Amino acid sequence: MSQEKTYLDAGFGARVPRGPKPALVVVDFSFGFTDLIYPTASEATDQIAATNRLIASARKKRVPVIFTVIAFNKAEQDVLPWLKKATGMKALEEGSRLVEIDDRLDRTADDAVVVKKGASAFFGTNLAAHLSGAGVDTVILTGATTSGCVRASAVDAVQSGFNVLVIADACADRAQPPHDAALYDIGQKYGDVIDSIEGLAYLESI
Repeated sequence: MSQEKTYLDAGFGARVPRGPKPALVVVDFSFGFTDLIYPTASEATDQIAATNRLIASARKKRVPVIFTVIAFNKAEQDVLPWLKKATGMKALEEGSRLVEIDDRLDRTADDAVVVKKGASAFFGTNLAAHLSGAGVDTVILTGATTSGCVRASAVDAVQSGFNVLVIADACADRAQPPHDAALYDIGQKYGDVIDSIEGLAYLESI
């Protein structure tokens, strides 16, 4: 039996609704994840360009654009269990350049920035309340890394009651296999994995 048929027969992979009130959430495109001078980063030039196209369309349609960053204070660096496993993440220290949003992104002072301590943009943050308060029904995700914070955010977004769209060519990872595996898993269980062309068409239809 093929992999696709296994998932189909199990009832996975259905297409999710595209609601009339989306928000664009840009996950962790900070210098620590996008500038290759840092070992925590991955190449994200094309993904940032695709995200900027989505941002421009979102602004035209008055769709909220929200950015997230991971930042730890010194008291957290030696006690958080995640940082005992992913020790390189300790470098993402509050006040450092690594936790600044990449200046290639078209961010404005009015855009919300969610600071998080874990992989998901929703865990331990006010993001779900922010989106609900704005009447959002659909979350469009871009960012880094696909297999880490994007995937975790997609899982928590659908569990928080939002339709989820992940823009494949606007997500970056440190290696291709985990990127591909994460997108496949998201597409079967948590949201639709689409490209930026389809994402732009959706935003333009709002």
